[in-house]
Amino acid sequence: MAWNEPGNNGKDPDPWGNGGRRGGDQGPPDIDDIIRNLLSRFSIFGGGSKTGSSGGKSKSGRGLSGGLLAGFVVVALVVWGFLGFYIVDEAERAVVLRFGRVLDNTVTPGLHWNPPLVDEVNKVNVSELNDKEYQNRSMLTTDENIIDIVVTVQYLIVDPVKYVIAVQDPERSLDNAAESAIRHVVGGNFMDQILTEGRPIVAADVHERLQNYMDLYNTGIFINQVNVAEVNPPEAVRPAFEGVIEAREDEQRAQNQAQQYANRIIPEARGEAQRQIEQANAYKEDVIARAEGDASRFDQLLLEYQKAPQVTRQRMYIDSIQDVMTASSKIMIDVEGGNNMLYVPLDKILEQNTSITGAARPRSATEWRDFADELAPYLPNVSSGGAVDASRLSDARSGVTRP
Repeated sequence: MAWNEPGNNGKDPDPWGNGGRRGGDQGPPDIDDIIRNLLSRFSIFGGGSKTGSSGGKSKSGRGLSGGLLAGFVVVALVVWGFLGFYIVDEAERAVVLRFGRVLDNTVTPGLHWNPPLVDEVNKVNVSELNDKEYQNRSMLTTDENIIDIVVTVQYLIVDPVKYVIAVQDPERSLDNAAESAIRHVVGGNFMDQILTEGRPIVAADVHERLQNYMDLYNTGIFINQVNVAEVNPPEAVRPAFEGVIEAREDEQRAQNQAQQYANRIIPEARGEAQRQIEQANAYKEDVIARAEGDASRFDQLLLEYQKAPQVTRQRMYIDSIQDVMTASSKIMIDVEGGNNMLYVPLDKILEQNTSITGAARPRSATEWRDFADELAPYLPNVSSGGAVDASRLSDARSGVTRP
């Protein structure tokens, strides 16, 4: 017989836990009882359903709530423990705050654990070279001109504790300090200097002033380098300033060329002057030596002259004639028996013989005599029918006179 048929007389309770509700009471089951029964069946912490004399209500509500709470607590503790693990990279350092107080040492690279919700971990990259660019428009110089300047700042974080604790927003502090330093330095320089050769000076001054600001604020930031990337006058006057800059560059280039020429010509002039001085000293020594030699020779000749005046006079005459004739390349010969003179162009004859035979020019008296003997057959006859004596040509060339 089905459970809901008449005649059960309340002996078999329905599966919904309604006890003796049947017969005339055919309403829907109680939803709370259904949920309670399902929870009791799948509960892992016990506390099964119990029916009492007061209508069959379940008494497991208190036990069920305690078990769920304990399970939730265990799961929460496990999750909380896992959330406490973190990794610090090689380029990073971590600053740990426990209830707002900084721990003594910074955390080194590796795997670490700190209780979450109790400790606050702040990771800071201390190896990366950070870069920022500041574009400042319409800045006033000390000569009341306006320029546009672009400055790049490279910095490192060297003290992570100061970077995290000392200043609320260190990046914003850096931006404000850089803006102040740039305006202060630009305001203390002339426009022409900033636009031309003064850029390195401006960059160095901004670097020094910005680092002082960072040290004063205890930001833990080290300014590595400051560069003036771009400096331009206002658009309205830019062509005029570009012309001025080109003119100054031309002036500097001309100065460099002049300096280069001076560096080249001055050593050459000094070398030439030194060479002439050395030549003059050598000429001086040569003249002095010759004069002393001539004086000594004259003294010796004087002694010989005093001993034999006639012989010495004849020897001096022969030597003089020999010197004169040796230096001459043309000879005039007095032909015996007439008023004619014979012209002998020895220089031309020697050049011709040298080019044909390759022979060297005669140097001694013997060589001249041999040359005169070779030349005698070609000399013309005189009017008296006699030939020119070749020995006379040789003697004339060598400076020897015959009686």
